[in-house]
Amino acid sequence: MTDAVLKPGAGPLRAPPPASTILGADGAYVNWTKVFLGFGGMVIGQFMAMLDIQIVASSLTQIQSGIGASNDEIAWVQTIYLLAEVVIMPLTAYLTKMWGTRVFYVIACIGFILTSVGTGLSSSVPEMIVFRALQGLFAGAMIPPIFATAMTIFPPEKRLTANVVVGLIVTLAPTIGPTLGGHLTDLLSWRWLFFINIPVGALVVFLVWRYADFDKGDPTLGKGIDWWGLGLMTVFLLSMQYVLEEGNRDSWFEDTAILWLTVTAAVTGVAFIWRQLAYWQPIVSLRPFADRNFSLGIVMTFVTGVSLFGGTFLMPIFLGQVRGFSSAEVGTTMLVSGLSMFLSAPIVGRLVRVVDARLAMMVGFGLAGWAIQLGVRVTDQWGFAEFFTLQVVRGFGTMIAMIAAQQMSIATLPVTLMKDASGLINLIRNVAGAIGLAVLTTILSRQNVVHYTDLASAASMANPTTTAMMEGLSQMMTAGGLADPDATARKAMSLLMHRQAAVLSFGDAFAVLGLGCWTAAALAIFARPAAARAGPAGGGAH
Repeated sequence: MTDAVLKPGAGPLRAPPPASTILGADGAYVNWTKVFLGFGGMVIGQFMAMLDIQIVASSLTQIQSGIGASNDEIAWVQTIYLLAEVVIMPLTAYLTKMWGTRVFYVIACIGFILTSVGTGLSSSVPEMIVFRALQGLFAGAMIPPIFATAMTIFPPEKRLTANVVVGLIVTLAPTIGPTLGGHLTDLLSWRWLFFINIPVGALVVFLVWRYADFDKGDPTLGKGIDWWGLGLMTVFLLSMQYVLEEGNRDSWFEDTAILWLTVTAAVTGVAFIWRQLAYWQPIVSLRPFADRNFSLGIVMTFVTGVSLFGGTFLMPIFLGQVRGFSSAEVGTTMLVSGLSMFLSAPIVGRLVRVVDARLAMMVGFGLAGWAIQLGVRVTDQWGFAEFFTLQVVRGFGTMIAMIAAQQMSIATLPVTLMKDASGLINLIRNVAGAIGLAVLTTILSRQNVVHYTDLASAASMANPTTTAMMEGLSQMMTAGGLADPDATARKAMSLLMHRQAAVLSFGDAFAVLGLGCWTAAALAIFARPAAARAGPAGGGAH
């Protein structure tokens, strides 16, 4: 540890510790100001990295015209970032153990700043994709260390507060990302979506390097690196993420590439797990899964990831495609979720602290499930007011479930496994988001066809309601002076049915999301109650 630590009872008189210190996880007195500044710098870095996942979402059109990209090419600006991010996450535990958290985080942040500049200066599609991939790699490296650090430098009674802060970042960043990105593009240009990372990143580098010397690296881990395991993991995660991102667009297994990549992901995934269990120095430790609470917590984390990213995915598409809302209107409507999570954080922290984690998860997932189920009754007239209750209750429930799941996941783990657990938790959350988006996208496209077919079958001319609607539309077209009012009326009727089919498919997607939350609420019963460990087992982070 650094001079930020004062050993208890140092000196012959065992003077009482200064008021500015707290008793850390390893029994040493830690300078609270330095901990706050160092950990705060890492939190800002995590927020910046997670924000860049969604900040470009509302400005893809401007980026597309700026670099002359096609629709397929511009989609890779998002996809490549997520691919790179997922690959590096499981490695963060190994790398922070080898280099130390401070050195690793500063390197990652500097790399993120430089690649952000390169992305912002890009003038062609290949150039932007390369820089965006590297940016995602460094961003993924900056996310997992936060949770591990929170669980190792803070004493047990303060870990929940740190956990709430981490949860806020996880939920708030993707919620406000599109809104912030849209306004930033309107005020300056799309390039500033990336240039804005320069001053923020510089602040992070300063704070982390100056104050975040929380642990020391172990250079001996550089010997005997499992290169085979690294290769298998990279192929497995890249193949799986690509299938999830592009599967629906390419009709899933009807496409040869998607089929073979799925087979590749399955084979390399099994081989990777075997390698990590067999090799003497695995790059990704799977030991946390031996703990039942951690394994159940991973399932809960998966569901909260699907709920968080799924809800954030469904509503903007509905508001934009069905209601025709502008980016600003979509952002304003979606801001309700972020604000409800932010404002409920103090309440959630107190609730999870005094209530059994199993009960908290049941309440959280139950509230989220009930709120999301409201979306089953969605109509083509829903807007800010209609989505308000859904977003507020869903945000509150998701926040409770997320914090309780994270607390349960690490409640019975020794501190020495926190870094490994953090990498796995963040990986599962991101993979859950990708799986959730893939499932929801498939539901929207497939159910749209099903509902349109049903509506078209029911809308025969023998149906009095259909006949009346067609006559009314024909009269409107005739009054408008159109040359072929009947043909125009039929086209308008088809558009109305397409619109209604889309609305019904969104209702189906909300139903699936709600069912997932109810299932997680039931699974919470099988967790075993346990208090967080008072200190490290078998060694500490310091």
